[in-house]
Amino acid sequence: MPIELKIPEVGESITEAVIGKWLKAAGDHVEKDEPVVELETDKATMELPAPQAGRLTKQLVNQGDTAQVGDVIGYLDESDAGAKASASKDKEPSAEKAAP
Repeated sequence: MPIELKIPEVGESITEAVIGKWLKAAGDHVEKDEPVVELETDKATMELPAPQAGRLTKQLVNQGDTAQVGDVIGYLDESDAGAKASASKDKEPSAEKAAP
């Protein structure tokens, strides 16, 4: 199920943000809380973290575009998170195999 990346509320007077640099490209795997995109408001620049681990499937806005608070700017596919975790487990030697 896709997870929406939304412009968060950062203060009462902030109603929009400019999309800064996308830190991840479509198709990239991200961990939970890993920064995905930079957001610039008239008061601050911040990074939007991934709400879940998964794969960034779509960027709906481009760098330099303006989006309103609450707007969806991209999607994550959380089903990729389990595949990534099990793939890295398969590559690690288990304690039983490592023991002589």
